[in-house]
Amino acid sequence: MQRWKPGFGSGAGRWWKVLGLAGVVGVAAGGAVLARSERTRRAYTPDEVRARLLERHTEASGGAPGAPPATDPPPAS
Repeated sequence: MQRWKPGFGSGAGRWWKVLGLAGVVGVAAGGAVLARSERTRRAYTPDEVRARLLERHTEASGGAPGAPPATDPPPAS
């Protein structure tokens, strides 16, 4: 009877273990990145968020600041 030994071993099973370990490390790193961006996002006050959204909307619509948003003309019937 063979006794199970911890470690990577040798042969084909070794690569599956290495691949699994790399996957676990990747998931942990991704979680750390998401947690960092969430902390950064929560650092804004509601007024700062509103100001940034209005600024992005103005840039996207190509209008002047304070101008009402551009509306599409009604479709021709």
